[in-house]
Amino acid sequence: MSRAALLVLADGRFPAGGHAHSGGAEAAVKAGRVTGAASLEEFCRGRLHTAGLVSAALAAAAALGVDPGELDAAADARTPSPALRLAARKLGRQMLRAARATWPSGELDAVAREFPKGAHQPVVLGVAARAAGLGAVDAAYCAAYESVSGAASATVRLLSLDPFDATGVLARLAPEMDRVADRAVEVARGVVDAGVDALPAASAPLLEIGAEVHAGWGVRLFAS
Repeated sequence: MSRAALLVLADGRFPAGGHAHSGGAEAAVKAGRVTGAASLEEFCRGRLHTAGLVSAALAAAAALGVDPGELDAAADARTPSPALRLAARKLGRQMLRAARATWPSGELDAVAREFPKGAHQPVVLGVAARAAGLGAVDAAYCAAYESVSGAASATVRLLSLDPFDATGVLARLAPEMDRVADRAVEVARGVVDAGVDALPAASAPLLEIGAEVHAGWGVRLFAS
């Protein structure tokens, strides 16, 4: 294992398309639910323990070698919003392109053949981590961090929030990211034996509703 590969995969400059998505922050800002650092922290905490946990478990399971097709179907079942499913697949397609160029792998090629329009991003993330020689813990951490870092970065632009304040939010959430990643790996190991029904199905209805509203806007800064 090359731990430095984790830095490459988790780097915000990795060309996986995440910069174009706000993780629901744009809709939350427009609705008045995120107005500054304190409300951003609460928003990110909610994302982390719901969508973040599900994504981290999917990524960890994929890194352990669970069938990507089964994981993708499980991700679909846990994403009620058509807008969020579309965004997840677009992100998955972009991540797959970047990962195949960075860590050529037969498993990544197989995912590309099976999902020409893109698999869910956390599933691709886990297969990419596996191709990079990383483990389930690494994949879970990447997914957990991505679940909050995108929203924090987007809010800097959306609200002209001080970048130091946005980074402080992420730092304060770090212990909770540890717990979410640990829980995700524990669940993923259970998936190996019990199947994808063992995956968490934590829900965040406001994220789903916000995504559908956001998809109907004529003008927006972010894709989702």
